[in-house]
Amino acid sequence: MLGKLEKVELREIWQSEGQSFTPWLAEEKNLEMLGEAIGIELELEAQEKDVGPFRADILCNNTEDGSMVLIENQIERTDHKHLGQLLTYAAGLQSVTIVWVASKFTEEHRAALDWLNEITDEKFRFFGLEVELWRIGNSPAAPKFNVISKPNNWSKTVSQAAKDILDQTTSETKLLQYRYWEELTKYLEENKSKLRPQDSRPKHWQIFTIGRSGFHLAALLNTRDKKIGVELVIVDKDEAKGFFHLLEKDRSAIEAEMRCALEWKENPEKTQSKIALFRNSDPTDESSWPSQHEWMKNTVEKFDAVFRKRVRSLNLDERSDR
Repeated sequence: MLGKLEKVELREIWQSEGQSFTPWLAEEKNLEMLGEAIGIELELEAQEKDVGPFRADILCNNTEDGSMVLIENQIERTDHKHLGQLLTYAAGLQSVTIVWVASKFTEEHRAALDWLNEITDEKFRFFGLEVELWRIGNSPAAPKFNVISKPNNWSKTVSQAAKDILDQTTSETKLLQYRYWEELTKYLEENKSKLRPQDSRPKHWQIFTIGRSGFHLAALLNTRDKKIGVELVIVDKDEAKGFFHLLEKDRSAIEAEMRCALEWKENPEKTQSKIALFRNSDPTDESSWPSQHEWMKNTVEKFDAVFRKRVRSLNLDERSDR
């Protein structure tokens, strides 16, 4: 027997925006849900953060590039006051993604976001999302985010920038790299992986976020040495070595969870530190791409499972030399 899906009024769960809805939305699992809806992995920076003359409800980082993401939320339908705040934020910042969450968007406010996405360049992105609550019988209410406005061409797998780069490329190696990552992306989608790679580029690496700015995972291909790999890259320019040493203290447990030995590369003379795993396999052999992509998927997912929580909880104050 099937249950009946019933809509729940937001006020039944959240009595106020500032005291209940905003704190709920700022929780890690709920930001993850919001991020999945808009295709951006979010890292909480602050709640009620001063931005010019206003206070943003939630300030986040886009973990892919460290850019700023401002979230404004309303339990009620959209209004001109919040639209004015969003415009003020955009006017005062050089680059920002603005996410407006409300119970209901009026047609004029949805049209305003669409217009803003049309007239601004790629440094500014505007999203509008309606939040709903649903339950079956006596089950807990479950939230659902519906995207009603987003930047132009946001859903396209291949960005125009990537196409332009490809058009300017004549190197056979670069063309192979591009096609390799395109096929990997298709493989991940077909196998319903939660991994979200960046747009394909004619480079020897493909980046995946891991929940914190200053860190990312990278899938690698090396046509010269005929091998492929996956690595955790620590790119924080000021504290990369400190974070690397904290992870290295947990090396035995990490390698036990990975069920293999890893390459630990502090790279003292370079800004980035890395933890890597490689496999001998020729990326130029297209007949072996399916097995290579299977290994890539499984290995990146394993790195994500082993390192994600560790990376998010890293705290340099815990170092014994401080």
